[in-house]
Amino acid sequence: MSKCATASRDLDEPLAGTAATARTWLLVEQPGPWGAKALTSSHLDPAIGRALEAAAEGTGVRIALIRRPGRHADSRSPALRRVYAAHTMPGNTWLRGHLTDRPRELLDLDFTALGAGDHGGFGTPHTGDPLALVCTNGKRDRCCALLGRPLAAELSASGEQGVWEVTHLGGHRFSPTLLVLPYGYAYGRSGQAAVKEILEGVRAGRVVTEGCRGSSAWDRPGQAAELAVRAATGEDAAGALSIAHTDGTAPRWDVTVAHTDGRRWRVTVARGTSLPPRPESCGAALAAPARMDVVAVRQVAYDSAQEIRATVTSE
Repeated sequence: MSKCATASRDLDEPLAGTAATARTWLLVEQPGPWGAKALTSSHLDPAIGRALEAAAEGTGVRIALIRRPGRHADSRSPALRRVYAAHTMPGNTWLRGHLTDRPRELLDLDFTALGAGDHGGFGTPHTGDPLALVCTNGKRDRCCALLGRPLAAELSASGEQGVWEVTHLGGHRFSPTLLVLPYGYAYGRSGQAAVKEILEGVRAGRVVTEGCRGSSAWDRPGQAAELAVRAATGEDAAGALSIAHTDGTAPRWDVTVAHTDGRRWRVTVARGTSLPPRPESCGAALAAPARMDVVAVRQVAYDSAQEIRATVTSE
């Protein structure tokens, strides 16, 4: 096992609150080799890649390249490539697919609207298996290739139809890393059996919290807070919880987590430091990465005047 993933696992670095943040994902099929910055260093026209990066900046849309598991050294661009767009916010979660022979047409998308959850009629609803995106880009970090590619291959060989390799999910030291759509939950240190369970959960509308890094719909304090409420209550229904409000600034936040049934919790999250130092990616200098520590989970009541008052405290 490669160094950064070994160190993170051996030191039992927490996973909660480490997922990439993106309200909407735009995934573009691109076989062949990927460079460290794949949108501009692959068989995709780099001019299109640069334009897509610029169009998505600040919109809440994150763009990544995907490819089917397998050998890709000599693969060229397909005549038709698959594109997925997915919005991960509870209450407006959707996943849509599209086939195109002109990736340049993606520049016509309204990225601001996509980030806000308006697909504008792009593609058609995806009704097949959930997408399991495994980070495998060894040019960004060798952990992703050494640990991610075998996992993607095993899942594909086992009959999972929604498996794709993806260019970057962040958190190399948590490899193999996984993002599952449509709900947008990320996972770390994933194995085949665990991913099978995660995907079965998605098919049943449930969220598996074991190994979960958080939902990409939320910022990192929100990710940690939502998972803490799921752990405290046993709630596993996808879409049941959302982040209603976050007070405070780093290094301490009070996050209000809301349930669709009206219940609410106030979760105190503090930014801590993971010690002893460890490499955050292979070949990097030793560092003490930030971590999201849940200090308290307090159930609260929400009165008719829409003011929150604490009723139960659990620390």
